[in-house]
Amino acid sequence: MKGKITLLVGGAVGYVLGSRAGRQRYEQIKSQAQSFWTNPKVQEKATQAQDYAKDKAPVVKDKAAGAAASAASATKEAAGAAKDKVSGDSQDTSAAYPTSASTTGTV
Repeated sequence: MKGKITLLVGGAVGYVLGSRAGRQRYEQIKSQAQSFWTNPKVQEKATQAQDYAKDKAPVVKDKAAGAAASAASATKEAAGAAKDKVSGDSQDTSAAYPTSASTTGTV
């Protein structure tokens, strides 16, 4: 249902912005939109949606904060593991690749 309404509104806006129907058609669409928005049933549903969002805002805030904290700790752990691996690899690779001074140059 939400997708259909979005499509309808997007189509109406696109038509108004892209059409060459003129000012008269624009005013007609504008008055229809105003009468739709001022409809008591639409206003009731808008108020219900607003109240629902206000009720759920603290829950969403807590979940978002928890997810952010979890992501931050996972990032710190990954960065620490990467740092340990890089510092460990640099020590190991120096022993695996001898310098030119320690090799004999016979061909």
